[in-house]
Amino acid sequence: MTASHEIVLGVTGGIAAYKAADLCSKLVQGGYGVTVVMTAAAERFMGATTFEALTGRPVHREMFVPQEGFQQGEHIGLASRAKLVVVAPASADFLGKLANGLADDLLSTLALATTAPILLAPAMNCEMWAKPAVQRNVTQLRVDGCHFVEPGTGWLSCGQVGQGRMAEPPEIQKAIVTVLTNRSL
Repeated sequence: MTASHEIVLGVTGGIAAYKAADLCSKLVQGGYGVTVVMTAAAERFMGATTFEALTGRPVHREMFVPQEGFQQGEHIGLASRAKLVVVAPASADFLGKLANGLADDLLSTLALATTAPILLAPAMNCEMWAKPAVQRNVTQLRVDGCHFVEPGTGWLSCGQVGQGRMAEPPEIQKAIVTVLTNRSL
């Protein structure tokens, strides 16, 4: 893949945000152009400086504080640039927003504005993942055409063992190639 394959990497709040940095690094090394959009909750777990160093680009965090000065607004400019939007980790909050068409921050607004495919890598506590409301949102997002990399099962940072671990970066990379390849057919 070349930098003509522009990926917007959305990072939401959760301990799995550290894996997003590894994914970001691997994507850049693979020749992708990567622009990172972080939610306010994500910044509680990872600093923007990490992603800026990995991508050589500004991290977009605020809807009304332009980083690149797109005439039509950051959410539209970034949505138009993306060949793929990847949200890793995708929190229960983000899944709920997207499934219900809510847009109260840059990432959720961008996700609603893009015509690019969306790939979601959920990460959350196993009890949260199993909740009927979260599963309804996942089902709706699948119906809406979103792609998923299922969360793995194992030890979670809360001390529980169950399904909810964000997929590992190589698994997400494989899904990215699949989605982009199928999109170009």
